[in-house]
Amino acid sequence: MRIAVTTPTGHVGRHVLAMLVRAGLRPLALARDPARLDPAVRPHVDVAVVDLGDADAVVAATAGVDALYWVQPSGTGDDPVADHTRLGATAARAVTANGIGRTVFQSSVGAELRHGAGEIDGLARTEEQLDATGAAVLHLRCGFFTSNLLTVPLDSGVVPVVLPVDHRMPWVAPRDVAEVAVHRLLAGWTGRRVQAVHGPADLSWADATAVVAAVTGRPLRAERVTDEEMRGMLRGAGLGGPVVEGILGMSTGMRDGFVPEQPRDATTTTPTTLAAWAQDHLAENPCVDVDVHL
Repeated sequence: MRIAVTTPTGHVGRHVLAMLVRAGLRPLALARDPARLDPAVRPHVDVAVVDLGDADAVVAATAGVDALYWVQPSGTGDDPVADHTRLGATAARAVTANGIGRTVFQSSVGAELRHGAGEIDGLARTEEQLDATGAAVLHLRCGFFTSNLLTVPLDSGVVPVVLPVDHRMPWVAPRDVAEVAVHRLLAGWTGRRVQAVHGPADLSWADATAVVAAVTGRPLRAERVTDEEMRGMLRGAGLGGPVVEGILGMSTGMRDGFVPEQPRDATTTTPTTLAAWAQDHLAENPCVDVDVHL
């Protein structure tokens, strides 16, 4: 079985690559910068130097592939939804041109709305494009990644959010997403499927900051700000209008009465707690045992 993995150095992709190697396969890594691959894994994978923005190169690199793990990086251009739509067209073209038997697409909770969820709308377009191929496609509707905390200025002691601080949502560790993806790639399926990946519990920003504060020993709290205040912060960071709205919409689109299409159950719940993830990635001394269970 030949499985291609995109973004193989990303938060999820690097785990997918390593898990496939441990399963006895030699996956194909579609990497823009192969030097960033894990040196321990590199001898066990094939590499195609590819920029996902180059559709012809992606189609050529995936010739002969049986299965594809497709991840689209956040848009870096002026319009993130348009960026995702272009990448989705590339994925669909590769699946069709090469007869790729099955594709796992890393989507997001909120893509089921199809419109009104900011940058996630671009993932919805990709779901539709892959569905139109008629191939076996599985959309992973992932919750809020714990790794997003790596971009938050925790030293400030305050995390500004536009959601109510007690608004609960699924939080998931990237490694758990990878585990679900690999199980699906190896097991196979037919037709169109959707698989939510919700992590072990729904947490609010108040819950999450309390966990991080306990793990790191540094005070941290969430503070709600208005949508316009958040727009100002994002613009102050140098982001343009469509990018700002793409980021903001990922929260505002799922703020009022949104319920994920897939309910939390045994099929969507994964094991890694936020506390465990934070111990590994945020704690100064990861060996310290902190009594936090969320």
